[in-house]
Amino acid sequence: MGRRILILGAAGAGSSTLARALADRLSSQVFDADDFLWQPTEPPFRKTRPPDERVALMQAMFAPRSDWVLAGAICGWGDALIPRLTQVLFLTAPTEARIIRLRRRERQRHGAAVAPGGARAQEFRAFLDYASGYDDPAFAGRSRVQHEAWLAALACPVIRLDGSEPPGVLADRALAALDPAAQGA
Repeated sequence: MGRRILILGAAGAGSSTLARALADRLSSQVFDADDFLWQPTEPPFRKTRPPDERVALMQAMFAPRSDWVLAGAICGWGDALIPRLTQVLFLTAPTEARIIRLRRRERQRHGAAVAPGGARAQEFRAFLDYASGYDDPAFAGRSRVQHEAWLAALACPVIRLDGSEPPGVLADRALAALDPAAQGA
């Protein structure tokens, strides 16, 4: 039987990194929900696709396959994939650790453009403010409250992991949790 794994958590929790590591170790394919959510624009992340188009693209690209790993939140708009999921990994990490990761990632991707005074500095600051709100119960954007409610309705196993662990350790823990028989071996 195949594995169709969704990995989600707050921005900077390590979902994409873990998805790539698991797909590699499981000889599977990895996909990122952002590639379906956002239309290609320059600069990126300017315009979302309509939900029906996102799901149709996922159906065409990978959903019917027996094995895949998907990184990112599909809460609400990607619910058509829920019956296909065999496991969900939910990553948590302290806000401070996530923000450090996001700063590092965006500087690597965009360099001086996201530095203070850079062409995208204000946009980057807004993104960090948005990402910082995840654990606030009153936050109206993508939040832990939203994720917890979505996860509670799933029929497949939900595995909770500490996304602040180093990527290799996190991948080892995820593999062990996905395959409990391996823990006793």
